[in-house]
Amino acid sequence: MTTCPVCNAQLAETDTACPVCGFKLIGQTQAFKPITMNPTPNMASPQLLSEATLSIVKGPQVGNVFRLSTDTLTIGRSPQCDIFLNDMTVSRMHATMRRTPAGYEIVDADSFNGLWVNNLNVKDAVLKDGDVIQIGTFCLVYQATPQM
Repeated sequence: MTTCPVCNAQLAETDTACPVCGFKLIGQTQAFKPITMNPTPNMASPQLLSEATLSIVKGPQVGNVFRLSTDTLTIGRSPQCDIFLNDMTVSRMHATMRRTPAGYEIVDADSFNGLWVNNLNVKDAVLKDGDVIQIGTFCLVYQATPQM
């Protein structure tokens, strides 16, 4: 086993990037493929939140939770995006999210690796509670505003 030169996390021989901090390992080739997720209860605590959320459950930045509190949000590798996903598998401007009467809709912004919702490559989708969104190496779970 080796360790990441940035954060000292344990690395597997097949890792092309650090699973903790996302540091790209020199001499490694990356391949993009959909990640299969098994639903797990209580990934976030939506009962404590007043807005919908996106929680990173796999990939760099695991554990980060983004509150969706505006009508329009941008997602991408650019630091100017509302949701900043710092990884080369994410386009600078990867997707946008818009609040609709039915909840949030996510729309691909002609990204290089595409937008995946529940393991389906989509151009756009109206999100439902528990949907799994894959953007590059990130898997995010959408939690709708809880019904009180």
